[in-house]
Amino acid sequence: MSQKTVILNAQEIEQSIGRIAQAILQKHRGDDSLALVGIWTRGVYLARRLAKVLEAAGSPSFPCGAMDITLYRDDWTRLHHQPVLSSTEIGFSLDDRTVILVDDVLFTGRTIRSAMDALIDFGRPDRIELAVLVDRGHRELPICADFVGKKVETSRTQRVNVYLAETDAADEVLLEDPA
Repeated sequence: MSQKTVILNAQEIEQSIGRIAQAILQKHRGDDSLALVGIWTRGVYLARRLAKVLEAAGSPSFPCGAMDITLYRDDWTRLHHQPVLSSTEIGFSLDDRTVILVDDVLFTGRTIRSAMDALIDFGRPDRIELAVLVDRGHRELPICADFVGKKVETSRTQRVNVYLAETDAADEVLLEDPA
């Protein structure tokens, strides 16, 4: 049985999203070309929450999309013989926008590389930035987040699992050590 440690509870997740939103507002004050695109699954829910916090803080309403990167991954054939695809919902032009990709955990950087490849197939953003709830290190690619909720020191064998109320029983981020 694995050992589990709570990294973020529900209140801390909410506070982290609030800090990310404030950092985005500070960096992009007056920029109306901003768009958020969440990576399925939990990145989409985090992007939607972030959009609500940004709007509540008085920023203009930014378009918010969802992207499935399954077929862009370099390991999709190893994950499933028949991958389950989610819908990509980007109902706005990405051209000349500052797109903030949103994901739950930044680890090796491969998911984000795949997401950038997918974004380029939908348009030509002026700039792509990255917001993540948790950065756990161990990059294999030269990718870093512009906005981070929490940095966590982990070993490569540990797992960081994000649970959100939209798909799971509650909001919580766990660090799990293998048995």
